[in-house]
Amino acid sequence: MSERSGIPGEGLVKGLAVTLKTMTRRSTTQQYPDVAPELPPRSRGVIALLAENCTVCMLCARECPDWCIYIDSHKEEVAVPGAARPRQRNVLDKFDIDFSLCMYCGICVEVCPFDALYWSPEFEYAEYDIKDLLHDKDHLGEWMATVPPPPAHDRNGEPAKEEATAARKAAAPSSSAARPTVVRPEPGPAPDGGTPA
Repeated sequence: MSERSGIPGEGLVKGLAVTLKTMTRRSTTQQYPDVAPELPPRSRGVIALLAENCTVCMLCARECPDWCIYIDSHKEEVAVPGAARPRQRNVLDKFDIDFSLCMYCGICVEVCPFDALYWSPEFEYAEYDIKDLLHDKDHLGEWMATVPPPPAHDRNGEPAKEEATAARKAAAPSSSAARPTVVRPEPGPAPDGGTPA
């Protein structure tokens, strides 16, 4: 038989030492229902909808891996002054997200080209019935009030596309005014009496 090294009960003493050290530390438990947790700024709670921005392009529904977004719309004619005929636009009738199927991947928020979908840090929307986790566009619109503002741009980072375009447009008239006008002479007769080339 192999002999054990150390004093009998040494492991028990080490375990009790760890327990005593932990007992003397101050507790960092958050009392959740009474105290709201401090969530990170990019936390994924619920998806909010800004219905005015939605053009019913269906990208979010097509890219959703769980197929939990249901969209329905109709076309309306819009009379444009000066146009030969009225234009048509899609009007959003139904925009539902089934959060019992959603896996919170965020693909719908990323692919939306018109910034109609946003992440809200709100996560307290549990229901007693799973059917109540199907949120319609009015319910999704209510979450927009809880969407945090976007973070400020890094001053050392690349400027936003809109800022760069505005700066270029502002610089364009001043640069053209500063540029000297070049007057080119009109072609005259060639020195040897022939026609100019």
